[in-house]
Amino acid sequence: MAGTIHQAESAELLAELRQQAAAAARQLAEAARLRAGQIVVVGCSSSETVGRQVGTWSTPEVGQAIFDGLNSVFAPLGVYIAAQCCEHLNRALIVEREAVPGAEPVNVLPQPKAGGSFATAAYRSLRHPAALEHIRADAGLDIGGTLIGMHLKEVAVPVRLEQDHIGAAMVLAARTRPKFIGGERAAYDAALKDGYPD
Repeated sequence: MAGTIHQAESAELLAELRQQAAAAARQLAEAARLRAGQIVVVGCSSSETVGRQVGTWSTPEVGQAIFDGLNSVFAPLGVYIAAQCCEHLNRALIVEREAVPGAEPVNVLPQPKAGGSFATAAYRSLRHPAALEHIRADAGLDIGGTLIGMHLKEVAVPVRLEQDHIGAAMVLAARTRPKFIGGERAAYDAALKDGYPD
């Protein structure tokens, strides 16, 4: 059964979640120096966001509010969201088709209890959504302990955000950077230590 929120508190709660999601997106975009064409993988438990255990209270309105808040920041930057589905869909991803030219899509329609409310919101909101099994994202947001690491490029670097919760859910963030190779005699480009320059 999908979760619900009381109508009396819903408008205020959803507005707060949108605000918090937008704040987290702004902070990550700045810390990771995100630029047009890059991809942020986002895993989101709407259950955890409303104070329930992950996978027990999928709430479509909450998933939509969080997607809208994130997208209000990422879309104007030209940054794509890859919405990670829940474990029932093997953590597949929903992303704009144009973000991943040449990728091999799979056929699945996320639902609140098989994919999750956030991925369902993404599928309904994107212009040309595609479902993929794998992606290598440039940065990530984990809202509620959804384990996004499998979809990040190497090397993932933790990012501490001031906006460390969305609703009741803890938020963890990461950016990526190129690998350092070659050992102690190697020389490195200092401009790449924090990621690719603008």
